[in-house]
Amino acid sequence: MQVSTKNTATSEKIIQSAAQLFARQGYHGTSTRDIARLAGVSENTLFRHFDRKEDLFWSALRCHSSALKMRRDLVEGIAQDQAPEVVLPKILEMLADLVSYRPELLRLISVAYVELEWKAEAFCQENLAPDLSAINHYFRMNMKSGRIREMDPTMLTSALMTTALMHPGISKLIEGNNPAYSNSLEASRAHARFWLELLTPKTVPTPWPTLERQRSAAS
Repeated sequence: MQVSTKNTATSEKIIQSAAQLFARQGYHGTSTRDIARLAGVSENTLFRHFDRKEDLFWSALRCHSSALKMRRDLVEGIAQDQAPEVVLPKILEMLADLVSYRPELLRLISVAYVELEWKAEAFCQENLAPDLSAINHYFRMNMKSGRIREMDPTMLTSALMTTALMHPGISKLIEGNNPAYSNSLEASRAHARFWLELLTPKTVPTPWPTLERQRSAAS
């Protein structure tokens, strides 16, 4: 899936225009003529930089995929097995930022799976699988140590991703157009509280013995 392009300002303009149209209209719904028009170049110029429309699609997706890489502090937190109260908010902040600031990337991945499924798997194995596997392993280790409840770690990873990515849209369906949270940081903190409440074992306080129990014990 390596795509060779001429690294020029023109190719960058074409890639950005392609990403915008592919995300909005889908792969089959976008023509190279549409892309060239939006980029302000001729279709012949476009084909001097990219041999095929499919090459252009993968270039556009790869251009945006840098946002999928985990930040250094999150990588270190997972590697050092820091507490869930530290790591989980960072995971959810990354996902909330994707929803708020990189919506085109999520749409492009969806388009890839729906319309170019035969190559989408390879792209996701290369760009998504390593980080998802690291998060899954972190959950598995924390379940073994008792820091979070024991459950299927793969299902937990999937649920965490789905909640963060789908919640804004589902929230609109339930509550109307008023956003549930004012920004991605507020959203990620709310999601972190929700998941920590579910995952972190709580110590049940031992109730003080009632007077009746004290009398029973004394007798």
